[in-house]
Amino acid sequence: MTFCVGIKINDGIIALADSRITSGGVQTVARKVTLHQKPNQSLFLMTSGLRSVRDKSLTYFEETFNEAGQHFDKMYKAVNHFAEQIRKVADEDKSSLEESGLSFNLHSLIGGQLEKDEEHKLFLIYPQGNWVEITNETPYQIIGEGGYGKPILDLGLNHNSSPITALKVGFLAFDATRRSATGVGFPIDVVYYKKNSFKFSEYQYDKEEMQEVCAWWREHLTRSLEELPANWTNKVLPSFNTVSGV
Repeated sequence: MTFCVGIKINDGIIALADSRITSGGVQTVARKVTLHQKPNQSLFLMTSGLRSVRDKSLTYFEETFNEAGQHFDKMYKAVNHFAEQIRKVADEDKSSLEESGLSFNLHSLIGGQLEKDEEHKLFLIYPQGNWVEITNETPYQIIGEGGYGKPILDLGLNHNSSPITALKVGFLAFDATRRSATGVGFPIDVVYYKKNSFKFSEYQYDKEEMQEVCAWWREHLTRSLEELPANWTNKVLPSFNTVSGV
């Protein structure tokens, strides 16, 4: 399983991707986010799904992206091109994969900004190659295991959030997911694109350096639970003398 989240805020884009790969009972580590840069062209790509499909689609895309003379001036054109590679791989491999009991299940997030884009963009691409753009109304998208982190993102995030807030909320969504889904875990790759900069900053966090943050969050959740108003519980628990919230 995978946890990748792309967050589009006014100041730029935050992307987080876990790096745990599970194959049967074996767990390994591999990056699920790649950066692609040329002058006035900056985009990242994250995927969730069958690793072989991801690697082949990405290889086709990178080969074309790096060709001399190849130039995308808007993000949607790069997105269309990657979608074409997904369809190409589907034509080549989907039937044989399904005969082996494997699903062609690649989901992708592509974000960044190219020279003729008026602002930074973030897109979700489905296995069929169709796509949607992430907008201010719902400023994030998860691929992979999305159910555990979604409530935190919905509660703590909007398109006006600062990059620091977006990163905090994104990490807490990852932390909630890794505690509930065994296929998701450290290290976690973080990418930040600042609008109109055409440059990325990135870092990979391991479990040890984030232990203090995780412990703080658990402690404050427990404390908040104890402080939650409780007078409403009298209707079903009348024999308890509830003090908190009275």
